[in-house]
Amino acid sequence: MPTYISLCNWTKQGIEKVKESPARLDAARKAFQAAGADLKQFYLTMGRYDFVILSEAPDETTAAKAALAVGKAGNARTETFRAFTEDEYRRLLGSL
Repeated sequence: MPTYISLCNWTKQGIEKVKESPARLDAARKAFQAAGADLKQFYLTMGRYDFVILSEAPDETTAAKAALAVGKAGNARTETFRAFTEDEYRRLLGSL
């Protein structure tokens, strides 16, 4: 299944209630599942982004639904990218 990386920042609302973040992460995991995606890993980060999510989804539409499900709660903004594994990268370059 394709892999996606989401670079995320808390909104003003999200950071004001940051103590609720673990419960929101659990809810996000369920929202991903409901959309047909799988939230594989979560990382709290330092620097430009507050956290990073690694997920898998069968296609871009499903990945978009999962990202929107997280965003619509108003606690975080996401920027999501399709990520290619090393094997996918090697196949892509081999086909050039």
